[in-house]
Amino acid sequence: MIIITQETRIAAPMERVFDLARSIDFHSRSLAHTGEEAVAGRTAGLIELGETVTWRARHLGVRQHLTARITAFERPRFFQDTMVRGAFAWMQHDHLFAPAPDGGTVMTDELRFAAPLGILGRIAERVLLRRYMTRFLQVHNAELKRVAESDAWREFLGM
Repeated sequence: MIIITQETRIAAPMERVFDLARSIDFHSRSLAHTGEEAVAGRTAGLIELGETVTWRARHLGVRQHLTARITAFERPRFFQDTMVRGAFAWMQHDHLFAPAPDGGTVMTDELRFAAPLGILGRIAERVLLRRYMTRFLQVHNAELKRVAESDAWREFLGM
């Protein structure tokens, strides 16, 4: 199992950052380079506790589907998505939000996953997947920060 923890400081209110992080529309746009598209379950708007979304995207040159369910939810401090179906043997992503000491929000991602295929999967985790998934989070979070700190957030949150 691999655990990736990433902290992002964002000069925006916690509620805005939380809602952007659970916006299906924002997620698709922020990862357009992968062709990320919601194709089943909640396909637009803000995902809520108990809802699922199925993503179709191209990762590592392979077209993939991943279905995740929101398994914990405490607005505006925390939500968790857990893979129901997909390429990993197991995956869970905690999204935590806290007030920053100097204002704004500290967003912390903790992504835990395991690859299938036993020993071959463990090798893939260390050689390829840890770096790939870290970069995936970095790209997504940099775009979330950019949007939350500008007026662009209004496009996704309808305000």
